[in-house]
Amino acid sequence: MSLHTDTATAFSVAVRQAHVQVTDERGQRSILFALLATVVAVDQATKWWAWRNASGTSINEGASPFVGTTVSTWYEGRVSGSLLDFLAVGVIGTAVSVLARRRRPILVLIPGALMIGGWGSNLLDRLGMHHVTAPTSARGAVDFIPLGPVSWNVADLFIVVGTSLCLLVAAWAPRRMGKPAPVR
Repeated sequence: MSLHTDTATAFSVAVRQAHVQVTDERGQRSILFALLATVVAVDQATKWWAWRNASGTSINEGASPFVGTTVSTWYEGRVSGSLLDFLAVGVIGTAVSVLARRRRPILVLIPGALMIGGWGSNLLDRLGMHHVTAPTSARGAVDFIPLGPVSWNVADLFIVVGTSLCLLVAAWAPRRMGKPAPVR
């Protein structure tokens, strides 16, 4: 067998096993909120440390290669950024509610929590947490991990990993569960 076949087989077995849902809804909510709290705590602690100890830290007031220059400019604006933050609180709250409302496969719950926790932690920075993690700084998140031309933070890494895993599960799970994949 090739490495690709072995990996695909191992992943399909993992998908089938993980597709079993957590039976206790309270247990699933506990996992969700524990993951969200862990992501936020790890991200905020690393931002606090980086602001005081790492060289090359910067404050990201909302710019992101994922949303483009127009939306990044809106985030950087005092009024438009605050309005977008208010909207983001609603979107993140809705996402948490959707994940917590009913049982989900663990392969959906974990990446979803990582992604939402990362977005939530960056939002907390824009809503005022930056006064704790980076006193005397502008409104925004501390970026300190240089990857290419852009600097990132741990929340950004959680967002990228969580989103990638969500997309992977969405693309792979229907095929492995005997259901046709959605038409693209």
